[in-house]
Amino acid sequence: MAYDAFVLLSFGGPEKPDDVMPFLRNVTRGRGIPEERLAAVAEHYLHFGGVSPINQQCRELLAAIEADFAAHGVGLPAYWGNRNWHPMIEDTVAQMRDDGVEHALGFATSAYGGYSSCRQYWEDIARAQEKVGPGAPRISKLRQFWDHPGFVQPHADAVREALGKLDPAHRDSTRLVFTAHSIPVSMSENAGPTGGRYLAQLEETAGLVAAQAAPGLEYDLVWQSRSGPPQVPWLEPDINDHLESLAGKGVTDVVVSPIGFVSDHLEVIWDLDNEALETAGKLGLGFARAGTPGTDPRFVTMVRHLVEERTAGRDRERLGRLPVWDECPGCCVPPRRASR
Repeated sequence: MAYDAFVLLSFGGPEKPDDVMPFLRNVTRGRGIPEERLAAVAEHYLHFGGVSPINQQCRELLAAIEADFAAHGVGLPAYWGNRNWHPMIEDTVAQMRDDGVEHALGFATSAYGGYSSCRQYWEDIARAQEKVGPGAPRISKLRQFWDHPGFVQPHADAVREALGKLDPAHRDSTRLVFTAHSIPVSMSENAGPTGGRYLAQLEETAGLVAAQAAPGLEYDLVWQSRSGPPQVPWLEPDINDHLESLAGKGVTDVVVSPIGFVSDHLEVIWDLDNEALETAGKLGLGFARAGTPGTDPRFVTMVRHLVEERTAGRDRERLGRLPVWDECPGCCVPPRRASR
C-alpha cells in the first residue's frame, strides 16, 4: 500500500490567556461540565501564563521526525493536526488535500489503547474527512507503542536519573510510582472483546520500565488528572492519596514516573511538579519526578520504525506480550455524553 504523507496527531493546548477557556470548552464539549469547573481548571493554565507546553513540544517533535526521515530516506512530507486547538486536524486535512495528499500515516502522541487515547483519534480523523469533503485524504493510524523499546527505554533512563537525585541511604525505603491519566472505571472495564486494554497496557509498561530501571524496587501504578462529576467512579488511587498512604507505611522517598505521557505537558507539570510535589513536601517524603521521552532520539527513531513497518515491511519491535492491532478493532467504548 502506498503512502504519500505523515501526520502528527495530538491533543493541542492554548498558547495565550485568551485561548484557555475556548480550548477547555473544546476539550469538554458534550460532557456537561459547568463553567465554574472550567474556570477552576483554567487557573492551572493561567498559572503558566495561559500557555500549555504541548504545542511547542509537538513542533519540536515534528522537526526531529522530519530530520530523521530526511537522514534515512523516508520521503514523506510531515503535517501536524490537533484534536482541541490550532492547528486543528480538520484544517490540516484540508491542507493535505490541497497539497494533493491521498493516503497518509498518522502518529498519535498516545502510546496506549482506550477511547480517548486511541479510538477518539479515529473519530477525529473521520470528522475532519467529513468536513473537508471530496478529495479528503485517507489517514491510517500507526499502531500503539506502549511496549516499544523507543518508548520504554527513555522512560527507564529517566527513572534511573531521578533515583540518582535521592538519598542512596534511603534506597530500601524508596518506592517507584508510575502515573497515567485516570479514566472512568466503566471505560476501563467495558472495553469490548479485547478487555481493558488501557489498564493492561499500562501495567505492562510499568513492569518493563521498572525491570530496566530499578530491578527489585517496589513500584505502583496510580492515577492523575481525574475530571468529570464526582459521582462517576474513576480509576484510583489518585497520586496524592497514594503518597499519603505510602508515607503511612514507612516509605521515605518516591520517584514518580509519568509513563502515561510522551512529553512534559501541562498535566504532568501541574499535577506532579506542583500538586504531588507539594503533597510530598507536607508528608516529608523525598521526591524526584522522572522525565518523559519528548524528543529523545530513541523515541524519534521509534516513530520512523513504526512508519517503516507499514512502508517497508520492517519487523515489529516489541518488549511485551499483549496483543496489538494495526487497525482499530472498535473495542473501546466511548464515554456517555451529556444530552443537550
